[in-house]
Amino acid sequence: MRPVAVNPGFSELSRLAELLWSLTSRDVRVRYKHSALGVAWAVLLPLSMMLVFTFVFTRAVDVRSALAVDMPYPLYAYLGLAPWTFFAASLTGCVNSLVANRNLVTKVYFPREVFPLSCIAGAFFDFCIAMAVLAALMVYFQWTGEREFAAHPAVAFLPVVLAVQIAFTIGVGMLAAMANLFFRDVRQIVTVGIQLWMFVSGVVVPVPRDDSWLAWGIGINPMVPIIGAYRDCIVYGRLPEAVPFLYAAAAAALVLVFGWRWFRRASFRFAECI
Repeated sequence: MRPVAVNPGFSELSRLAELLWSLTSRDVRVRYKHSALGVAWAVLLPLSMMLVFTFVFTRAVDVRSALAVDMPYPLYAYLGLAPWTFFAASLTGCVNSLVANRNLVTKVYFPREVFPLSCIAGAFFDFCIAMAVLAALMVYFQWTGEREFAAHPAVAFLPVVLAVQIAFTIGVGMLAAMANLFFRDVRQIVTVGIQLWMFVSGVVVPVPRDDSWLAWGIGINPMVPIIGAYRDCIVYGRLPEAVPFLYAAAAAALVLVFGWRWFRRASFRFAECI
């Protein structure tokens, strides 16, 4: 049997799709194996966070008047939390993916990219389940008359939005996985950083859109137009703003290429660092 190269290209990796599927299935089964609620947690996590932030920002501190959008706040929050939970869960899994699979990394020759990719694929499985709840929320707000929804061609743009988010996630995830292998402090830094990153990504509160330095600094965050694109396509029935979204797509492509190439170049040192 022909051995698989340590640093294969995309074509070689595509031939190992079965391995990626196997690792993803294993991760999903292990995560829910002894859980009483099973995959329901994929829905309960963003849903519970939505309820918490809805209470905080509409009861304890009313931010509805600060929202420059005509949207029920629970829907606004859920459309931010669902894709953000996918992104955060992916990074949390990626950062420890090489260390957690040290036996395979040190003894078996195949593309090490499959470890962070399997974490992202597992988080994507949860994301698909969580997004199913969105339909129920939309039906509820349509029924209460708080928001009218209609089918719009802009919904067809959602796969592009998702592709940009996945590309950005893969690039950042590979950099985090590699960095944690060389410096174990990275895992703690990522854990804290994800929490802070959420509040400057327009997930639960709108980001400033003025000419201040704060607005400019937050605006360079690619997750801001990505999160906004979900709301534009699903709730407003329009395409996302061209310039911010093209910037996010370009940043995602750059991070993906840089993260993937750097990951491959450093992979020969992975075994000695575990």
